Amino acid sequence: MNTRDLQAFVAVVECGSIVAAAERLHLTQPGLTRRIQSLESTLALALLDRQEKPLKPTAAGREVYLLARNVLGAVDELLAVASPDSEPEGELRIGVPPFLSDLALEQPLDRLRGTYAKLTLRVTAGWSPRLLQSVELAQVDAAVVLMPGDIALPEALVSTRLAFMPTAVVAARSLGLPKTPVTLEYLAQHPWVLNQDGCGMRSALSRALARAGLPFNIAVEAFGSDLQLSLVARQLGIGIVSPEVLARSPFRDVLQVIDVADFESGVEVWLVHHPLPGRLVRPIALLRDSLAEVLRAHGMAAADSFERVDGVAISRQPGKNGRGSWSHSR
Repeated sequence: MNTRDLQAFVAVVECGSIVAAAERLHLTQPGLTRRIQSLESTLALALLDRQEKPLKPTAAGREVYLLARNVLGAVDELLAVASPDSEPEGELRIGVPPFLSDLALEQPLDRLRGTYAKLTLRVTAGWSPRLLQSVELAQVDAAVVLMPGDIALPEALVSTRLAFMPTAVVAARSLGLPKTPVTLEYLAQHPWVLNQDGCGMRSALSRALARAGLPFNIAVEAFGSDLQLSLVARQLGIGIVSPEVLARSPFRDVLQVIDVADFESGVEVWLVHHPLPGRLVRPIALLRDSLAEVLRAHGMAAADSFERVDGVAISRQPGKNGRGSWSHSR
């Protein structure tokens, strides 16, 4: 069996079309089609449902896709063992939420390209639940996700906590809300202006209101912090935003940060991925460290860090000597 045939099939499944897969692999469309046909002939299986647009694998094709990725990953591991100091090549597929793609991705991408020039970086933006699913399905190699602190991450993934991102509840000053601490019950009387479902900040708020048995009245779902804050400034509802975004907003002077006594506002920032093939170990480590550095620079430093492998959370807490101590828990 030719691994190039496997590469072609994996590319078609992930790209959803022959055209995009051919561009990814720098092949002609007829050449890529021949590779798919060769693999189907070898396995005596129909791997693609050609009636679907975009192209989707058949039931057998989904199984072959997962196995093919394992085989190609094993080949990468062998090459990494044979040439441990060789420069990583191929693709690194990264998923990020929209907020972080604007705030924290520029420096890590610069460093990755500067260090690993032969590596093609493919960045996908999406909400955290979808990104987690993409990692589990091996559609991306690694993803940064924003999750409420009480949500457990999939145990099969390696999850490294990068930071805690504080958030603030905001309202128009002209709305006349109290400057003293208020409760979630008080805020539940007002409508909200928020991101679409899937946003980590919205999820944390929604869960807190549900636990308290309070209504969750959404006035406007709008994509983009600038638009949301402009709507909040015009009294269409109250919102939730990171302090970093609020500080850069042209509406900051007409907005009021609301002190909510019974809502711990903020989300955890995690880097998640499957156990990595050898060629991606160093690039992912560079991505992790660069992201953590940028987040610290934006005031999102974590008090400690956690890495979760096979359901075990390993935490590194700063010690008196500054070097830190390790502990773990389930």
